[in-house]
Amino acid sequence: MNILVVGGTRFFGIPMVRKLIADGHDVTLATRGRTPDSFGNTVKRICLDRSDEASIAEALYGRSFDAVIDKIAYSSNDVKRLLDHVDCGKYILMSTSSVYGNIGRGTPESSFEPEKYPLRWCERADFDYGEAKRQAECALVQHYPKQEYTAVRYPVVIGRNDYTGRLKFYAERIISGEPMFIDDAESQMSFIDETKAGEFLAYAAENDIFGSVNGCCRGSISVGEIIGYIEQKTGKKAVLSENGEAAPYNGYPTYAALDTSKAEASGFVFGDVKMAVFETIDGYLGEYSL
Repeated sequence: MNILVVGGTRFFGIPMVRKLIADGHDVTLATRGRTPDSFGNTVKRICLDRSDEASIAEALYGRSFDAVIDKIAYSSNDVKRLLDHVDCGKYILMSTSSVYGNIGRGTPESSFEPEKYPLRWCERADFDYGEAKRQAECALVQHYPKQEYTAVRYPVVIGRNDYTGRLKFYAERIISGEPMFIDDAESQMSFIDETKAGEFLAYAAENDIFGSVNGCCRGSISVGEIIGYIEQKTGKKAVLSENGEAAPYNGYPTYAALDTSKAEASGFVFGDVKMAVFETIDGYLGEYSL
């Protein structure tokens, strides 16, 4: 397949592109050209500015692709600027579980239906992350009804290459003995590791998965369990204080896991959440002399 990847040079975009290459696809990366990648001559490259419609139109003029994987569409205008100027068989939108207003145990894809939600043309800065992503899905479904698509909805993605440093924060604070504030240590969370996150996006491009689809590791884990694992591995005790720095997952909704039956019915298997979290933490701890 001839596949255009918009973004894809960092975090879970890396295992995604590697999987596409390994599967024999003709991959073209579309970026601003500012972030170096390690793919060498195994991919083609074009430069464009995602926020500049003229740049997109010029870069994609006369090109067609079997599939487009769009990792960096954060608003309805982002979707429109690209789809107005690209000819593709299938469009894969990197969405998020934040489109669900209320996340409960086993939240299904039908909990947010973009075809029924009011569409508003917007930029990323116009709304919070969840609402901007809702509008991205609405633009795709309502403004391009003939476009084949998959909207992949993930919870928090974790991994050694996570540039946000959210999970690493806990290891750093426990090792250093710095106080941190946690609002609810028993809150259950769902994650997906970077390798599975990348590979499922590649899988969605290759297989007949259409519409919205959830992806996440099986099961859930609490912040308290994360802290307990780090304490056990390091022999150090977490310092918890209302005066400490607020921990990254404060305020996140409590939920066990998204319903991934649609994705898994297609043949894809997600791993166990605790194994993914603990392996990622082990990687972080390996950076320290304990």
